[in-house]
Amino acid sequence: MTTTSEKVSQLTRQVTARVSQSVFDGSRLRVILLVDVYDGAQQQFLEAYEQLCSQVASVPGHVSDQLCQSIENPSQWLITSEWESAPPFLAWVNSEEHVQMVRPLHHCVRDTRSLRFHIVREWGAAEARAGEERRLQVAPRIGDGVIRHALTFMVKPGSEPEVAKILANYVPPETRVDENTHLVRTSLFMHGNRVVRAIEVRGDLLAALRHVARQPEVRAIEEAINPHLDQDRDLSDDDSARAFFTRAALPAVHHVNVEDLPEGERHALYYPARPGEGMQLAEALARQDEKAAQDPASPVLRSTIFQRDDVVVRLIDVRPGVDADTALSKFGALSPPKPLLDGAAARMELVTDRRSPDA
Repeated sequence: MTTTSEKVSQLTRQVTARVSQSVFDGSRLRVILLVDVYDGAQQQFLEAYEQLCSQVASVPGHVSDQLCQSIENPSQWLITSEWESAPPFLAWVNSEEHVQMVRPLHHCVRDTRSLRFHIVREWGAAEARAGEERRLQVAPRIGDGVIRHALTFMVKPGSEPEVAKILANYVPPETRVDENTHLVRTSLFMHGNRVVRAIEVRGDLLAALRHVARQPEVRAIEEAINPHLDQDRDLSDDDSARAFFTRAALPAVHHVNVEDLPEGERHALYYPARPGEGMQLAEALARQDEKAAQDPASPVLRSTIFQRDDVVVRLIDVRPGVDADTALSKFGALSPPKPLLDGAAARMELVTDRRSPDA
């Protein structure tokens, strides 16, 4: 006879397996930043970091920071920070405040790589943090090997038809980056003058993004849409390009994989959040996704929620042969919590959806 605790444990494992990505489980977050500093700029970097660190200390949710320098190569540095949970870190790292705060580092840093981890288990900290509650991830997630990311930006009102034409007619880049990394799928949607480009990658996301940015066909497309952007950018200038792509980043904050079936019909929904409520809206949608994933008759194969500031986008794959309107209605995709919305949820217009032949 199965006990109640065993049933709960089985359900936890089942949901954990389906929810392969989430920032909403309340676990503490460990952020690792690998930094490659220009030769001779070590002191400049240290001074800039110390100034930055004093500012970060006052950010809500921040716990601690540690700066390390390689014993083998003085140009290699490691920054680790701990946060109460992922949402406050994401709110800060995606803010304009962060863009301005890290600007002094740009002139002494050749390259960076950011890694974010939930703390699953911890040993040896009980004595150091006696009496302090340590929220840890309940169980490891089982993913599908795909990393999901998106970019969003605005174009000038009235330019939408021309932008859609440019973005729909480009020659796709080579999907294989190296023996370990390749592009799986790129989906591009528009709603009004907002553009959202969702990217799925197997392997190294940063390597894939850099690979795509270097492709001549992609550079041509970026140059073609430059005159239509509502904010000027110069991709030949490192600072301008870095600022644009930092502001355009739309991170995936939750992903539910209901069934490992072939890809269905893809849709995107845009949710304008009330000012300051974007993360709360994304979390409410995540709970809705997890509940729907427990329904074996769900018309949705998988769902990914992207969020930055007050922009929330949900990417949904509907089962083949199922009417999209019926599926989205049954899934509740167009009925999020209204107190968190600044307007109505809306389906975005599909511009292009391309999958790698070896995905």
